[in-house]
Amino acid sequence: MTAPEPVEVEVVIEIPRGNFLKRGSNGHVDFISPLPCPFNYGSVPEFLGLDGDLLDALVLGPRLPLGTRIRVKAWGAVMLTDRGMTDDKLICCERSPTLREREDVLRFFRFYAKCKELLNIWRRRPGRNACDGWCDATQALARARPRNDSWKGSPIEF
Repeated sequence: MTAPEPVEVEVVIEIPRGNFLKRGSNGHVDFISPLPCPFNYGSVPEFLGLDGDLLDALVLGPRLPLGTRIRVKAWGAVMLTDRGMTDDKLICCERSPTLREREDVLRFFRFYAKCKELLNIWRRRPGRNACDGWCDATQALARARPRNDSWKGSPIEF
């Protein structure tokens, strides 16, 4: 059995690799991280995730400037649960991620989920936080819904 062909998506970079500022899709700073982001992190403006915000995506590779728009292949997704809500993260790259890169991404999101759990406790925001593993990008895109002109930003305070 062969792996499905990757889907190409447009990603807008909100957090360049190595940056400490965590910005939301509205451009506002959500928090300042004590650790630099190891990936280019952004969103797919065509789709909304299950949390009602733009579908998250990270782009492996060299640092990309804030605001960069890039068409790139989505090879998989990490299923993150944040305050009990599924928050898929597309994993994008020009070529198929190596096993080591996949393991690094999962390790990061397991750590991130633990940090988010502590932050949510401090902010008094209940709900489960966890990294629930890797899935195919088409599964994450099937859970997302197309964005329309009525979307005015995330309905959830982060």
